[in-house]
Amino acid sequence: MTTTFPDISINTDRLVLRALEEADAPALAEMMNDELVAAWTGVPQPYTEAAARHWITEHAPTERAEGRGIDLAVTEFLTQRLVGIIQLGNTDWRVRSTEISYIIAPWARGEGYASEAALATAQWLFGDQKFERLELRTAAGNTASQQVAQKIGCISEGVLRNACIARTRTEDGSWADLRTDFIVWGLLPEDLDGVADQMAEAGYSSYTDWS
Repeated sequence: MTTTFPDISINTDRLVLRALEEADAPALAEMMNDELVAAWTGVPQPYTEAAARHWITEHAPTERAEGRGIDLAVTEFLTQRLVGIIQLGNTDWRVRSTEISYIIAPWARGEGYASEAALATAQWLFGDQKFERLELRTAAGNTASQQVAQKIGCISEGVLRNACIARTRTEDGSWADLRTDFIVWGLLPEDLDGVADQMAEAGYSSYTDWS
């Protein structure tokens, strides 16, 4: 039984999802220093280029090699500019289930990139990798992430109370931990029926290919 993800490239009309490269480090560091990323993720602040290079050259390859997940750079097809990250983690190969998370650069928000990248990843997982479940956890106050989950067909399955540590700015400008709830979303292969068509009607391409 396969217990690692392949080195994959996933294409849509607007995006290419591929392995992280060392040249991505400056853009990755800039993205991780954004206020919303700092608030809703656990990445160290400030986030340095050295940390980005470690993620690219050490962390991401190890996650894939050891079967825990895969980290993909999300880039614009035309410009090759890094617009975000898709991560799969906490993978259970027997259950054929994994957890997805996504981050989009501030300049690229509002374009539907997160939904397009997440949907393409889900289509690849269910079609090529024969997975049976994709899970997503969003902080209770992270409405943008929740909207992405709904757009790609996820079903809200419950709340993990006090299970999430978010961050908030203090009066002196530093960050302080803020405990909140996780909303758990699940996506099964049958939940994707009609989702691509709905996104296409909204102006987002439903074309997906992988190699």
